[in-house]
Amino acid sequence: MAGRISHVLVVVCMGTLFRTCCSSGSSTIMVGAIFDRYLDFGFERGIISHNTQKNKSNSFQFMALELPALLEDTFNVTRRLCTLYSQNTLITGGHSKQVCLPTLQSYANYFLIPYVTASQSKSDMGLTISSSDYLVSMMPSLVPPVEDCVRYFKWDKFAYVYSSQEGLQRYQTLSSRFPSKQYDITVRRVGSEPETRMLLKSFRDSGRHRIIFDTTGNDTQLVLRQAGMLGMITSSYHYLFLDLDLADVNMDDFIFGGMNVTGFQLVNKTDPHYKSLEMMWYKRQAYLRQGNQTFDWPQNISTLGYQKLKTMTALSYDVTRVFWETISMLKKNKRIQLLTVRAARSCGNPGFKKIPQDKDVLEYIKLISFKSATGHIEFDENGERANYTLKVLALKPTGLQEVGTWMPNVPNNSNNNNSPLLSRLVLKGENSESSFQNVNKTFIITSVLERPFMMLKNEKTRTPGNGRYEGYCMDLLHAINEHHPFKFIIRVRNDSAYGTADDNGTWNGMVSELINKEADIAVAPLTINSDRERVIDFTKPYMSLGVSIMIKKPQNTRPSVFSFMHPLSYEIWLSIIFAYLGVSVVLFLVSRFSPDEWYTVEQGTLSSAPSTEGEIDRDEPRDKKANNFGIQNSLWFSMGALMQQGCEVSPRCLSGRIVGGVWWFFTLIIISSYTANLAAFLTVERMSFPINSAEDLVKRKDISYGIQRGGSTQSFFSTSKIPLYNTMWRSMSNNNTLPSPMTNSSVQGIERVRHSNGKYAFLLESTMNEYQNQQKPCDTMKVGSNLDSKSYGIGVARDLTLLRDELTLAILQLGEDGVLDNLKKKWWYDKGECDPQSQAMDQASALSLSNVAGIFYILVVGMGVAIGVALTEFYWRTRSQSNKEKISLSNALKAKIRMSVTGEKGMPTYPIMRQVNTMACEKALLSKDRESPSAIRRGQTSV
Repeated sequence: MAGRISHVLVVVCMGTLFRTCCSSGSSTIMVGAIFDRYLDFGFERGIISHNTQKNKSNSFQFMALELPALLEDTFNVTRRLCTLYSQNTLITGGHSKQVCLPTLQSYANYFLIPYVTASQSKSDMGLTISSSDYLVSMMPSLVPPVEDCVRYFKWDKFAYVYSSQEGLQRYQTLSSRFPSKQYDITVRRVGSEPETRMLLKSFRDSGRHRIIFDTTGNDTQLVLRQAGMLGMITSSYHYLFLDLDLADVNMDDFIFGGMNVTGFQLVNKTDPHYKSLEMMWYKRQAYLRQGNQTFDWPQNISTLGYQKLKTMTALSYDVTRVFWETISMLKKNKRIQLLTVRAARSCGNPGFKKIPQDKDVLEYIKLISFKSATGHIEFDENGERANYTLKVLALKPTGLQEVGTWMPNVPNNSNNNNSPLLSRLVLKGENSESSFQNVNKTFIITSVLERPFMMLKNEKTRTPGNGRYEGYCMDLLHAINEHHPFKFIIRVRNDSAYGTADDNGTWNGMVSELINKEADIAVAPLTINSDRERVIDFTKPYMSLGVSIMIKKPQNTRPSVFSFMHPLSYEIWLSIIFAYLGVSVVLFLVSRFSPDEWYTVEQGTLSSAPSTEGEIDRDEPRDKKANNFGIQNSLWFSMGALMQQGCEVSPRCLSGRIVGGVWWFFTLIIISSYTANLAAFLTVERMSFPINSAEDLVKRKDISYGIQRGGSTQSFFSTSKIPLYNTMWRSMSNNNTLPSPMTNSSVQGIERVRHSNGKYAFLLESTMNEYQNQQKPCDTMKVGSNLDSKSYGIGVARDLTLLRDELTLAILQLGEDGVLDNLKKKWWYDKGECDPQSQAMDQASALSLSNVAGIFYILVVGMGVAIGVALTEFYWRTRSQSNKEKISLSNALKAKIRMSVTGEKGMPTYPIMRQVNTMACEKALLSKDRESPSAIRRGQTSV
C-alpha cells in the first residue's frame, strides 16, 4: 500500500514539474529507472529534490519514468528496459539482482544507454568488464575489504555464511584470492530459524569461531539472535558482517559478552544530502502512519519505532545525483543537443542509427567526482566505484563504533600478482604517528581542480587513479616522493572549496576533510593564515604570492605618423622654436653692433668729370662695408647648429661667439635627449593603462572591481586595518548591483574581466593572475604591485606531526635545489600560450613604415616647398628683368629656360632690343664694341 501511494505521489509531482519546466522554457531530460517490485524512496526523493532546488543554473529538469519489475525474471526486466528505451531515455538506473545483471549489461552495451545499478558491484558478481561497458556500479566492491580484514586478522580457518545468490557469487570471487592449501573455508547458506540455529551450533561445536556473514536486514538479525541463544557471544568468537546497515542493528544484548564484531558502513551521515534525505524519510513515515507532516527531530525517532534509512535508499538517491552531475557536465560542454533529439531506441527495431555522441554520457559519468550521501562518488575506467571510503565498525562497550577506515589501494602499474598488498585498511590506535616511514600506509591527499596546480589530463594520456591528474601540485608530489618515497591517492573535491569557517566555527572544504580525518594531506594552492593554522598544521611555504589586480589588456597604441615628435612634449617643441628665433635675432643684433663683424668690400669704379674737352673719364674705386650676419644668415646659422650640420659663416666678434657657444651647448643637450628617447618611441607600441594601483582603482568610478567569495582574499579585505582596503571591501560587499562584483569562482571573475570591455577589475592571487595572463586569448594583464604578502603551504592533519616535519624538510630541500623555481617556470611560462618576450624582440628588430612615415612626409613637403619657391623666384626675376630691359615676358622666359636647361646663354640681347628700340640697340652695340678705356683714349672708336 505504501508503495502504491508513493507511486501516485511521484506521478503527480512529476506531472507538475513537467508543466512548470515546459512553461518556463527549461529543457527536460528523460531518465528511467527499474526497481524491485516497488518504487524506491531514495530515487523519488532525488528526482524531486533536484527538480525543485533553488539554484537552477543548469536550466534543465528531469522527467523520470520509474517502473517496478520482478528482478528474478529476466524476461520481465527486458520488457521494462525496452519500455524505457522507447521513451528516449538518456540514462537509466535502479536496482538489480545477480540473475538479471548480465541482461542489463548486454542491453546497455547494445543500445549505448548507461545503466547505473545501486545493488551490486560488477567485479563482485564476476562479470566481464571493460572500459566500454555501459553498466555502471554505484555499490562499491566488498571483496577487497573482506580480503584485507581476513589477512589483517590472520584468519586461516573460517566460515562463510550467505543469504542470497549475490552472496554466493561474492564468495566465489573472494575464494579465488585464498588458495585452498592455505585456507580452510566452509560455505553455508542461511535458512529458516531452526536451520540457522543448527548451522551455528555446528560451527560452535567444531571450533569454527570466525564467521563471515554475507547477510542483510532480517537475516542479519536472525543470525545474531541465534548466536545469542547458543551462547556464541564470548570473546572467542569473531564475526565479520557485510551488511552495510549493521550500524542500525541494536547490539545492546551483545556488548557485555565480549564477542568481536566487525562491520562496514558506507553512508556519510554528516553529509547534508544524507541529512536531508533522512529527514524526508522520517517525515514520510510520520505522514503515512499519523497523517501528520510535522516531525520533531530527533527526540521521537526511537520512541516511535520508525524504520532507519537504509544504505540502498541512499545509493538510489545518489544514482539521481550521478544523473544530475552527468547531465550538468554535458550541458556545460554543449554535448547534449544531439543526444536529446536522437531517435528513440526500440527493441523491435535493432537497426537503430548510432551517433558519435552516444558515448558521451558514459565518458562524462567516468569524469564526475563529488560527495553525497554515500561518501565520495567517483568511477574508474571500467565503470566501478572508485576512491570511496568504508568506515570500519567494531563492537565496543558503548555499541558499534568506528575504529578505522578502508579505502581502495593506489593503482599499481605492476602486473605481478605476488607483489605485497598496499595497506588499504587503517585502524585507529595502531600508530600514534604517521610518517613516510610507514611503508604500508597509504596517505589520502585532498586537492581541488585549479589550473595550473591540479588539472585533468587529456583523455589519450589519462590513466586510472593518480594518473588522471597533472599540474604543479602533481609534480611537487612526485618530487617529494623522490626524496621520501610514500604511497598516496589523490581525491579531488568537486566543489573547489579550500576551507573557510562560518560564524559557528564550522569549517568546509579541504580544511574540513583534514579536521574530520577524511584526508591526511591537502596539496593545493592553500594559503597559510592564522585561522587555518589554529585547526590544521602547515609545512613551510612552497610558493610566495599576494593579492594582485587583473584588468583587460588595453589595445596597443600604434605609432602615429608624427611619432618621431613624441620624445619631446609639445611645450618643449614650442620652446625650441622660440629659442631658435630668439637666438637668431640676438645673433643678428650683436653682429650689427659689433665692429668686428663689418668688413670692407670693393663696390666698383666711380667716374670723375672731365677737366677739359676731349679728355676721357677716369674711374676711381669706391669701398663699401658689409656684414655676413644679416637676418637670413643668422637664421641659417642657428638652423645649422640645431641640425648638427654647421654653416659656411661663423661669428667673428666675441659677443657673437658667446651666443653661438651657448646655442651649441643647448642643441647638444636637446638633440642627445631626443635621440635617447626616440628609439623607444619608434620601436615599442605603447599601452595606455587605465589604472596602475589600488588607489587608481578606487578613484575610477567607471571601473568596478570584485573578488571571489570565500577563501583568503576575502579574509584579507574583510579583516584589513588599512583604510584603502577597508574602503574597497565596503564597496564590494555593499554593492547590490547585478551582476554582483563578487564571484563564486576565480574562473567567473577572469571571464568577466575579459568580457567587460575594461570596465571590471578582478582582485585575485598573483600566481593565478600571472598564469592566466599567459593563456589564450592573451587579453588580460596584471597591473601594480601586490597588495599583500602571503604563501602557499601543504596542509596536514593535526595528529600527523612527523609527516608535517618530513614534508617541510622535503620542501626546503627542493627549494635549495632549484626544483620549485623550475616547476613554476615550467607550468607558468614554458607551457604558456602567449610569448611576450618574442613579441618584444620582433618589434625591436625592425621598424615599419608607419613608425617613420612622418619623416618622409616632411621630406616630400620640404622638397615641394623648395621647388615652389624656386619657380616663384624664377618667375619673379624673369619678370623683373623683362620690365627693366623692355622685352616681352615670354621671350625672357624662353631665354631663361634655355639657359637653365643647356647652361648656355640665349640669343644676344641686342637683336631683341633692336626690334624693340633702335636707340637702345645702338647703345648696346657701342658698349659691345668698346674694348677698354685705353682704346677710347686712343680714339679708336668708329662713331
